[in-house]
Amino acid sequence: MVDFPGYSVSGAVASFFFVLLTIREPDTWRVIGPTYPILARIGGDALLTCQLLPKRTTVHMKVIWYSSEPSTPVFAHWDGADMTEMQMEEYRGRVEWIKDGNHEGNVTLKINNIRPSDNGQYWCHFQENNYCGETSLLLQVAGLGSAPYIHVGGVVESGVQLVCTARGWFPEPQVYWTDITGEKLLAVSEHFIQDANGLFYVEATLVVRNDSAQTVSCFIRNPILNEEKSSVISIPEKLQSELASLKVIGPSQPILVRVGEDIQLTCYLSPKTNAQSMEVRWVQSHRYPAVYTYVDGEDVTEEQMEEYRGRTLLVSDTIDEGRLTLQIHNATTSDNGQYRCLFEKDGVYQEASLDLKIVGLGSSPFITVKEQKDGEIELICSSEGWFPEPYVQWKDMEGKIIPSFSEVLTKGNHGLFHVETSLLVTNSSIVNITCSIRNPLLDEEKMATFSLSEPMMSFSWKTVLICVLLLAVTVGLVKAKSLKKVTNMTLDPNTAHPGLILSEGYKHVNREHSYSHTYDGDSTACSKDQARRGSYEGYGAEKWRLGTREFRSQVLPRAILGGRESSLCHLRMCSENELL
Repeated sequence: MVDFPGYSVSGAVASFFFVLLTIREPDTWRVIGPTYPILARIGGDALLTCQLLPKRTTVHMKVIWYSSEPSTPVFAHWDGADMTEMQMEEYRGRVEWIKDGNHEGNVTLKINNIRPSDNGQYWCHFQENNYCGETSLLLQVAGLGSAPYIHVGGVVESGVQLVCTARGWFPEPQVYWTDITGEKLLAVSEHFIQDANGLFYVEATLVVRNDSAQTVSCFIRNPILNEEKSSVISIPEKLQSELASLKVIGPSQPILVRVGEDIQLTCYLSPKTNAQSMEVRWVQSHRYPAVYTYVDGEDVTEEQMEEYRGRTLLVSDTIDEGRLTLQIHNATTSDNGQYRCLFEKDGVYQEASLDLKIVGLGSSPFITVKEQKDGEIELICSSEGWFPEPYVQWKDMEGKIIPSFSEVLTKGNHGLFHVETSLLVTNSSIVNITCSIRNPLLDEEKMATFSLSEPMMSFSWKTVLICVLLLAVTVGLVKAKSLKKVTNMTLDPNTAHPGLILSEGYKHVNREHSYSHTYDGDSTACSKDQARRGSYEGYGAEKWRLGTREFRSQVLPRAILGGRESSLCHLRMCSENELL
């Protein structure tokens, strides 16, 4: 055996095995939770409990409760403090950590004032150093709503219409009808809607034949709690009430209202009856939420649809005669549709239907030319602000319809339609074309006419104008360049033409105000025939000097007056071979 100074192989081996024997596996633990759903009623409290196995303290652990993402917890606790800044907004002030069993690994989270939004899956997460574990729990939220209320409508052709309503249920409840023997009756329709708090409103409709069931019950059942509420009525008794013998009358024709104007929805009782103590409501497809509700002389805003709040006003001047008018300000396209006006008393109601048509007359059409090639012209006609969808047509000058090349209708943010239609013109014989857009409800239209000669004429004049401007600019530049060359020249008075007057500095030259020349046959004269012909050939010329350059003066005829000619002398720069 080889030994190293100060060491021995046997000692090293003994130390190695000693280390192996003293190394312990880290403590492992797991998280467990309830295997069954945790049930909590709306408005009550819920306890979410997790347990560490084997039991161990959680004082120095990081504990998080979350429902969707760990980064936004329902509750978080570590280093001995609650991390409220990370907490989801809807749980702040509603949760607390019960620490009684923390030393044994038992952790409980209490959620106060349970809401429908608390329903769902939760995770309980623990972390110690680099080791973590979690488990999930299911919280089921349930709530019993109001007892059902049965509304009895008037007698219709198929029988008596009954409507069962209730609110405040969670989750979505079950609804059914029975007769006096307990036999279930088939409902005509069922409607469920959640309000802003997440609670369900229920509306179920049943039609009972006159010779069938006399007593009917409506049941609403919570499937989680397995509890139900019911209501029963006697149909013959209800039909003896005062309102059962009345009728509600509404407009017999559709109500046309332009976008932005006020809407007037009027209903009245026949025969005339005081409606002061009645419940009156205007609704669309269902009783709740309502467009407007009037009960005991006041409007009920909590039942009103959000889009109508602040826009409605009840005109009740003739309520003692049973006549009421609902005003809806600033009509929009979303107001378009069917409405019902209901008068109700003691659970019996009568109703009338109203058909509201919102209309919008758009802007005048505007026609543009998109392109011109191969003899074809594409015209585009556009307009906006129409409702409902308008009719769009192209017509020639005789009123005949021309098929469009394309047509696109798009709806904007306010529900109004934007129209864009195009026409491809290949027939040069077509001169005037009209784009017509018509509102089908108002039977009004707006038109724009386009003449095919206009773009071509416009193009020709523009081309000519551009050419003239370019030519004028070119000539101006040439003249300016020529004048610049002779700026510093000095005129020679000895060689100047006798008809010219030089300035003192010999820089400028002018002709006499009246200058005449007698045709005496000398070199500066031209014959009368030449003058009449306007020919400049053969005119005499004189040579004179401006500084160091030589110039030639020419006498050009302007007019022949009484056998004499008035002359104008023009100066021009001469080339070398033109010098005399």
